[in-house]
Amino acid sequence: MSYRLGVDVGGTFTDILLVNEETGETFREKTASTPDDQSVGVLRGIQAVCAAAGVDPGEVREVLHGTTVATNAILEKRGARVGLVTTEGYRQVLQIARSYVPGGLAGWIIWPKPEPLAALEDTVEVRERVGADGSVVTELDEDDVRAKLRRLKGRGIEALSISLINSYANNKHELRIAEIAAEELEGIPVSCSSLVLPELREYERTLTTVANAYVQGQVARYVGNLENQLHQSGMDAHLSILRSDGGLVSAKVASDNPVSMLLSGPAGGVTGAVWVAEQAGYKDLLTLDMGGTSTDVALVQNLTPRIGRETTVGDLTVRATSVDVRTVGAGGGSIAHVPPLTQALRVGPQSAGARPGPAAYGLGGTEPTVTDANLVLGYLPTSLAGGEISLDREAAREAVQKIADATGLPSVEAAAEGIYDIVNENMFGALKLVSTQQGFDPRDFALVAFGGAGPLHANALGVLTGAWPVIIPPSPGVLCALGDATTTLRDESVRTLVRRFSEIDDETLRTVLQELAETAKVSLLEAGLSEDELTYSYQADLRYHGQGFEIPVEIDIDRFDGEHGLDSLRAAFDAEHERLFSFLLSNEHEVVTVRATVTGPRPEVQVNVLDEGGTDPSAARTGDQEIWFEGAHHTAGVYDRLQLRAGNVIQGPAIVTEMDSTTLVLPGHAATVHPSGTLLIRPVDSQE
Repeated sequence: MSYRLGVDVGGTFTDILLVNEETGETFREKTASTPDDQSVGVLRGIQAVCAAAGVDPGEVREVLHGTTVATNAILEKRGARVGLVTTEGYRQVLQIARSYVPGGLAGWIIWPKPEPLAALEDTVEVRERVGADGSVVTELDEDDVRAKLRRLKGRGIEALSISLINSYANNKHELRIAEIAAEELEGIPVSCSSLVLPELREYERTLTTVANAYVQGQVARYVGNLENQLHQSGMDAHLSILRSDGGLVSAKVASDNPVSMLLSGPAGGVTGAVWVAEQAGYKDLLTLDMGGTSTDVALVQNLTPRIGRETTVGDLTVRATSVDVRTVGAGGGSIAHVPPLTQALRVGPQSAGARPGPAAYGLGGTEPTVTDANLVLGYLPTSLAGGEISLDREAAREAVQKIADATGLPSVEAAAEGIYDIVNENMFGALKLVSTQQGFDPRDFALVAFGGAGPLHANALGVLTGAWPVIIPPSPGVLCALGDATTTLRDESVRTLVRRFSEIDDETLRTVLQELAETAKVSLLEAGLSEDELTYSYQADLRYHGQGFEIPVEIDIDRFDGEHGLDSLRAAFDAEHERLFSFLLSNEHEVVTVRATVTGPRPEVQVNVLDEGGTDPSAARTGDQEIWFEGAHHTAGVYDRLQLRAGNVIQGPAIVTEMDSTTLVLPGHAATVHPSGTLLIRPVDSQE
């Protein structure tokens, strides 16, 4: 037997999924995350799931890991002290930045401008200049470079970033500075902008390169430490890390280019949701991943997640390909509070995290959280994660009573329902960001809800969005780990062209794309894949000549065999521009950047199919539970998900329990069990 492990580290829990590649049988484990050293929680979970499955760790062939190490380093400002080398005259590139301030008109008055990741005093200029066409205007002064690098060494920098003007067109000077840095700054990691992001726009390129250097040391140490611990525990498995775009890269590539991993965790959830939706027969979906700290949402069309060219973490926005995930501070640990000035109930973004956690955890937390509210409402059982965490209902009631007292609500249940409703509205707002604000009607999509807390709120969000059915995957609390275990190796290569369509022809563009594909496939071949296992896709960032932004468009390279390649790009761009903005321009089209993406084969994981059981779910019913919904008590049936069979129809109100999550079916709705094991929730009047 051979096995693969999916590992996802969240802010509150670490999820482990062990998959038997031959039978499709899965084993899961959920354990508390260890923020000080994530590898501790990872190893604990791996050992526990192998023991539970009776599997020798040596039988695990691959470990596929979504990690938040890079994300946390950015959010918590715990990265390296970064030195920056740039072209003479561009020392303040990070301070000048872009003239954009978040918020409404006059938002700059209260906006605290974030400090750059590379301080001005740790930034040096070197004498050199490359033109936009790649020609060398001023030769590199190597003596000047050595003097500046020694100055940075004296300042105690821990990482070096090199970002010269127009280096995307000619990186000769950057690479030479990197060679000199290896001599002058021995042992200090170096990031070159022409390797990290070989694209137009010096600010975005510099910022992304500095961010890469900022987290590189922590990520390299973590990945190296995890590899060592895996081997020490008897596992001779290949470790791969999930990228922000949902693809996998080897541990070495991840260590060299960690900026591509900033949304590694959320990307795994979207990948897992796509896999589950495909088994249930749905291609267009909204995804909702609600964990203990935050909720991530995304939109998927035709089983393909929408990919963005920017990644945002906290105040930092870098140019890195990622699944278009939006995050809101709404999770099971989000704290409910009533500001004295407004006396209006608020939920989040502050979170109780894993420690002390919600009041119900009994670990010293006293603030009321979403988890406490769900417990008061009767939606949650008194134990989580298969019994690893016990919940104290009375402690939850005491915490939520503070909200009732502060708002004057008549009962603790009313206060808890207020918390539940507000956090749902917060998540609804995030779903609108990826749907209606992008020109999509959520009613045209199914809603896939997962994460430890997602299935408790999924039915209510289906009501708010009109997205039916609501799909609850098997093991929803570890779906991110399933996504890690069912995704593929991927890499990409990018080149900036900036050519009007009249300045380029089909044959030239096809040649460029083929060169990029040759570069992108190298890391996959080095990982052991063969040429015939690779698939290729291509994309171009286009704009009207004179426009200040681009729109990504997929390229059908087969159209470039004739004379209609550029025509097809023009038509695709116009269609997307009209969808986004409802108008077209007569300006000439311009290709700014092109990229080639190479993907390995999708792992063949067998799907478990449930036995047929008819519509009656009574064999899985374990009891009743009093719940509070819309101002009144209701009696909900409680069902053990492991005992459900294909075709069972669970009438709401109902609670479906399993090791890693709990699903709530509201009154007036019903959940049908699909043969793949997913629950499909719809309003009763629309049941098929």
